[in-house]
Amino acid sequence: MSITQTDNLNILEMAPLVPPRVLRGEMPMTEYANRTVVQSRQALRGILRGEAPRLLVVVGPCSIHDPAAAMEYARRLNELRREFADTMLIVMRLYFEKPRTTTGWKGLIYDPHMDGSSDIAFGLRTARRLLLDINALGQPTGTELLDPIVPQYTADLVSWAAIGARTTESQTHRQMASGLSMPVGFKNGTDGNVQVAVEAMEAARHPNSFLGVDDDGRSAIVRTKGNEWGHLILRGSRTRPNYDDAGIAAAMANLSQAKLPPLVMVDCSHGNAGKSCSHEEQAWNSVLEQRVAGNCNIIGMMLESNLVEGRQPFASDPARLRYGQSVTDECIGWDDTERMLRNSDAALRGR
Repeated sequence: MSITQTDNLNILEMAPLVPPRVLRGEMPMTEYANRTVVQSRQALRGILRGEAPRLLVVVGPCSIHDPAAAMEYARRLNELRREFADTMLIVMRLYFEKPRTTTGWKGLIYDPHMDGSSDIAFGLRTARRLLLDINALGQPTGTELLDPIVPQYTADLVSWAAIGARTTESQTHRQMASGLSMPVGFKNGTDGNVQVAVEAMEAARHPNSFLGVDDDGRSAIVRTKGNEWGHLILRGSRTRPNYDDAGIAAAMANLSQAKLPPLVMVDCSHGNAGKSCSHEEQAWNSVLEQRVAGNCNIIGMMLESNLVEGRQPFASDPARLRYGQSVTDECIGWDDTERMLRNSDAALRGR
C-alpha cells in the first residue's frame, strides 16, 4: 500500500537560518548600546508608573528601507533628544516589519533588497546592525514586533515595542508580549475597537506558555511570567479619529473598568490622521493641548516622520527611490518634525 504525501504540499523550500545566539554573538551588544537600552527602559517604566513628568514621544519613519537614511535621521533626532530631554523621552520609530492587508512589501527584515528575493538572513543582520549603531548614539529605539521569532534576534536592543492594530487581537502576539523585556503598547483595532487592546493588555500581564524557539533556534515551550508594562495606544479607525477629549476619556474609562492604569498613548498618524501626513499636526496639537491643560493620563504620542515629506511608489529598481522618503505610509518631513518637537518642548515647559 502506497502512502500519498499529505504535508508540505505548498512549501517550496525550508532554508536554514543562523540561530539567534550565533547572530548575537557575531554582532554583540556593546557597552554604549546597553547603557541606552537599560536607561531608556527604566525611564519608560518611570513614565508608566507616573513617577516621571516627561512625555513619551515615538517618532520616525513609517518603515525603514534605507539604512543610510535611517542613520541620518537618527543622528538628527538624537540632537533633539538631548536638547529636549527635560520634557520628552524621544524614542526613534524603527519599524522593520510591516503587516500587509493583502500583499505588498513586508519590510526590511523580509525583503531587504526590495526585489522579491526575501533574503531574510541578510535582513536580520541589517536590522541588528542598525539597532546597534543607533543605540550607540544614545538614541533609544522602538519597533512593532510582528513575527514571534524575530525578537530572539533583535529585542535586546529595543527599548519600546508595539503590537499593531491588525495583531492586537491575536493570541500569538499577546503571548509573545507577555515575555518581552520592554514596555509594550497595544493599538486599538482598525475598526476603532479599544476593548480588544484592553483585553490584550490583560492577557499579556499574566504568565503564558506557548510554542517558540530558544536561543539556539530549537523548538521550545516558552513559559513567561507576564509583562506588567503594557499600555494602550489610540490610533483611530478606518472612518474616524479617537484623539479628542471624548475618545481619550472613553478609553480611560475602559481601562479603569478593567482595573488597569488609565494611561493613554496617542498615535497621531494612521486613522487619527486619515492616513494623510497633512493631518498629523492637527492631531498632535490637539493631544498636546490636552496634556498641557492637565491631562497627565496622556503619557505619550507617536508621529510618522521622515527626512522628506510624503511617500513614493514602490520602485522595481531601489536605486531610483528618492532618498529619505517613505515607501509605505505618508510621513511629515524633517523641518516640520523639528518645528513640532521644538514647539512641544516650549509648551510642556509652560512658555
